[in-house]
Amino acid sequence: MKKPLPLIQWQENDLPVQALWYSEGQLPPPTTVRLVDDTISANQAMALAKEGTGMLWRGDYQNARELLQAMMRRVARKPREGMQPKKQSPAEIFHAHRLEQKRKAEILGALLVPLSADFVIQLKRGQDVRSACQEVLGDIQQDIVMPLKGLLAIVSAHEWRKKKIPVIHMAKKITPHFGVFSPLRAEYLDLVMQAQLPPNIELAFDIGVGSGVLSILLAQRGIAKIRATDIDPRAIECARENIHDFGFSETIEVIQANLFPQGVADLIICNPPWIPAIPSAPIEYAVFDPDSQFLKAFITQVAQHMKADGQVWLILSDIAEQLGLRTRTDLLQLFEVANLHVLSKKDMRPKHPKIRDTSDPLFFARDKEITSLWILGKKTQVDSFALVTS
Repeated sequence: MKKPLPLIQWQENDLPVQALWYSEGQLPPPTTVRLVDDTISANQAMALAKEGTGMLWRGDYQNARELLQAMMRRVARKPREGMQPKKQSPAEIFHAHRLEQKRKAEILGALLVPLSADFVIQLKRGQDVRSACQEVLGDIQQDIVMPLKGLLAIVSAHEWRKKKIPVIHMAKKITPHFGVFSPLRAEYLDLVMQAQLPPNIELAFDIGVGSGVLSILLAQRGIAKIRATDIDPRAIECARENIHDFGFSETIEVIQANLFPQGVADLIICNPPWIPAIPSAPIEYAVFDPDSQFLKAFITQVAQHMKADGQVWLILSDIAEQLGLRTRTDLLQLFEVANLHVLSKKDMRPKHPKIRDTSDPLFFARDKEITSLWILGKKTQVDSFALVTS
């Protein structure tokens, strides 16, 4: 069951008004709401947004889009050069960057648009967003208000869902869903395709299935039975659609679960969130893992769900290590405590555009980032004896 949406309240024509409030970025509804229209300037809008005032648009919809673009240009400006900033550690740079991203999101999330209960934008020259909003919010029984930036993200995701996206090693395109991380990074798919499968696989698990891409790749490689899990209902729906489109519904069973399904597997694959930090939106749970909770739970429990001679394929970037948020020793100690040993490790440099963006505050870490496929097995008594006597 979906969590009920909160309410946003304001005064209009000297009367109290309320509507449902939706923010994918989990911004709370503003306590102060001001009605604005085409007469407001970008600088005035920025001042109100920085105060925490929500600006409910009552003018031309296309002009609201232009105002948002002007606000985006302003938040993107670099601060004036002044005093030499103090030297910061990689972790301090990362956390400062996250705070700055949060600040910008709050500013840009202050420009609000009203929609009717059937998702009609109640403004002059409002675009048709009904199908896009229906996909994300389903049926609602009340008017709704949301940040314009969030609405545009919903519309963009709807267009990508219609067009679909090409993915390396796949003959067909993948259908992305709003709120589900898209498989845009190719290196981890390359690693999975290049690794040698264990012999005689009867059953494989894909933990954190997301869009379904890893399960599909394993099925394409000939694995006849796969159980894939995810805790997010949107990921479940997305994975099932893609798996059906690729013709693997009989091969891959998609289960809503926290981590592991029933049974023991010959191969367990997982591409967990890589960075131990707090997500600021549901989709960020695919990237950010508070205190490495998901990673720790997966590693410490996985041996109970694999056969004695089974393998774990753990896909992990070292970006957390480059940012000073986790050490390699921390990771190896997790393996040790979980009674796992490293059978092999395959590394690959990322290929995404951010590794070439020198203006990115985290470029210093992205420039050194390595994505690895850790192939792990259970320790035997011989392994444990050798460790004790060495």
